[in-house]
Amino acid sequence: MKLIRIILFPITPIYFLVTWLRNWLYDVGLKTSKSFDFPVICVGNLSTGGTGKSPMIEYLIRLLKDSKSVATLSRGYKRHTEGFILADDTASAESLGDEPFQFYTKFEGIKVAVDTNRQNGIKMLRTLEDKPEVILLDDAYQHRKVKAGFNILLTAYNQLFCNDIVLPTGNLREPRSGAKRAHAIVVTKCPENLKAEEKENIIKRLRIRDTQQVYFSTIDYSEIVKSLKKELELKSLPRFTLVTGIANAKPMVNYLSSLGLKFDHLEFPDHYSFKSSDVEIFKSKTLILTTEKDYVRLSVNEDLKEKLYYLPIKIILDKEAEFKAMIENFVA
Repeated sequence: MKLIRIILFPITPIYFLVTWLRNWLYDVGLKTSKSFDFPVICVGNLSTGGTGKSPMIEYLIRLLKDSKSVATLSRGYKRHTEGFILADDTASAESLGDEPFQFYTKFEGIKVAVDTNRQNGIKMLRTLEDKPEVILLDDAYQHRKVKAGFNILLTAYNQLFCNDIVLPTGNLREPRSGAKRAHAIVVTKCPENLKAEEKENIIKRLRIRDTQQVYFSTIDYSEIVKSLKKELELKSLPRFTLVTGIANAKPMVNYLSSLGLKFDHLEFPDHYSFKSSDVEIFKSKTLILTTEKDYVRLSVNEDLKEKLYYLPIKIILDKEAEFKAMIENFVA
């Protein structure tokens, strides 16, 4: 893959120019963005995944759901449906996509919708009799046809956007200058006890604007693993098989290894659609641990339900009170 990216380097300036020009057309008003008179919060990134958008969406759901009527709107990546879909009792990972289905099964009292056309998705949500008061846009930073009232840009600690270049040689979907649209930037997947000096160094390298706020988050892994009906203590797990289909499994692998746990790792691409041949391999395993996102797809297999568990995660933010107040003030 690295060799292919090097070979494709001559295309990189072309991609840069096209995406920069697209942003410029929106910035000067030659292409139009639709604004809204109610709170719309966008969570996204400049890079091609793996920054922790789903945990951030879940963080915002927990923060707002008790005081506001909340909806999430996603593209529904790799779903087997088209157009606008509002989750109901018939929903599945196939109809919504794995991450929206995860939101739907995890949180009661919120609306979960998917639509590749975010403008249309917002319109459809707001035409509901019980319309949401706040809409959270999942992975919509490059969807410039919608102008969210508040943009949260995520960048991973080990892959800061300031150290990257655009596709196909790099991992950026658009030039680094696109970060100027963010109201808040969150550096995700940081090591615990990140020193203040390093935080200041990162902030300088990000070249933020005076109006932008920067926060740092770490992953908080649960002490228990869960299945549909059972829970087990993570540190007491016997040897198991770790199955991941996410963009970057390294933080999870490193954490499990740091606990001294013994496991084999079967790694698949992000949003991987598990095949029957994969399930046959999994059936031969005694205990399987996976991510919550992968669990919602694998748990439909009856043969795996007794041996399949997932490790819940949350994010912990520095300056959390300040971040919460910022979001709550915007929503108010």
